[in-house]
Order: sequence, then structure tokens, then C-alpha cells
Amino acid sequence: MTEEGTFSKLAADETPLYGPPKFLLCGFARAAARRFTAVASGAGLAAVPKVWVETGQAASTLAALLHLPDGTGAGRPSHLPRAVIVSGIPQAGLARLLTLWRRAGGEGVLWAVLTPVSETWTVERLLAELEREHRALRPRRR
Repeated sequence: MTEEGTFSKLAADETPLYGPPKFLLCGFARAAARRFTAVASGAGLAAVPKVWVETGQAASTLAALLHLPDGTGAGRPSHLPRAVIVSGIPQAGLARLLTLWRRAGGEGVLWAVLTPVSETWTVERLLAELEREHRALRPRRR
């Protein structure tokens, strides 16, 4: 999403997204974490560092979490909504990841791409915004 609250289309090339290459992962239980790691590997993104955001880090800014080393929080419980915040990977890599995640039956994940604006936000603020957007975009059930 851009600063004005609109979405922009991914390029089908290797242009990197904003920020350092990293995945910030919220609310993943162990089995879902293993599945994400496998899907990321299948998308050619195995080497991208992963930070598993813990419940107690909800008040941390995305910028602060991006400085944490690969594997931080792995295996620890998180009661945050399940979300993937993507930073610095090639746009085509994100497109592959999203496609493979859907094919693997991956559901219930909120997705975000780091921006210069969102990097100053706390995890809880971003998750609240993602949940609001998800509700607004979800088709109405009859």
C-alpha cells in the first residue's frame, strides 16, 4: 500500500522492494512456521533472513525489528495475528511466494510490504491497519 492508502501492482522483475531483505513473521505456530519456511525456499527465498515477532514485541517499530538477526524468536509462541511483513526482496520473488503460498493452501495470513512510512509504525499499529483493510476488502458473505 502506498502512503495515500492505495495499492500498487508488483513488477514482474527483480527490482527489490524497499528496505533490507527480511521477513518479519507474526503469529506463526511451529507447523505454520515450517510451512512458511518451505514455501519461501520453493520461491527461491530461502536465504532471506526471518525474524519471528513475539507477542511482547508488538510495541516495537518495524525499523527496530529489521535490525534483529536472522532467526530471532524462532520457536517461541506468538499470540499476534498471523502476518508476513516483507522487506527488500525482489518483487518477482514476492509474486512467486504469494502464488506458492496460495497453492499450498496457505490462508489466514495478512501480508504487508515495508514502506518508508510503515517502517516507523509499531507492529500493533500495522497489524490493526492490515486487519481493517482485510475486513474492508473481504467479499460480503450472503
